[in-house]
Amino acid sequence: MKFEIGDTVDVLDDVLSGIVTFIKGDVITIETDEGFDLDFNATELVKTKSSTLKDNVFDSASLSDVLSEKTEKKRRTTTKVKAKERYQPTMEVDLHLHHLVDNERGMTSYDKLSIQLDTARQQLEFAIRKRIQKIVFIHGVGEGVLKMELETLFSRYDNVKYYEADYKKYGLGATEVYILQNPNTN
Repeated sequence: MKFEIGDTVDVLDDVLSGIVTFIKGDVITIETDEGFDLDFNATELVKTKSSTLKDNVFDSASLSDVLSEKTEKKRRTTTKVKAKERYQPTMEVDLHLHHLVDNERGMTSYDKLSIQLDTARQQLEFAIRKRIQKIVFIHGVGEGVLKMELETLFSRYDNVKYYEADYKKYGLGATEVYILQNPNTN
């Protein structure tokens, strides 16, 4: 778009308008309604009234498109998280042995329990480092040995609280762990 001295212009990305007072290449100086002289690049301006009638007639269609685009409210899209999903654990660790080792043949009960506890400790340390707030450790029902050992492990941490996990989702075979991000240092 070609500008001439005397054209009335609007600034595209601001609520400013004025009259063209000086042109040097692509830099156009306008005098605002408040009396300030401001420099803009030609691509940042749009004519609202031209000094010639011909420009007003032929640019009116494109001008209305630009002005409507300028004043149109842009809608921001946000994804709404349901309250139920907000409180879901962010991390699950399945401690069933067949998920941890390829072959458990020849392993003693102590070896199996050690692998499960080491995995639980490593995942808990990872969650603490990465500031993950909730973890569910799926241990299964069984005789309760692993569950008791997990509770002993969790009780060693000052910034960890643990509870029975959601019964509807896990039954009795899981423990939910909350990692407090700012524990009291008294």
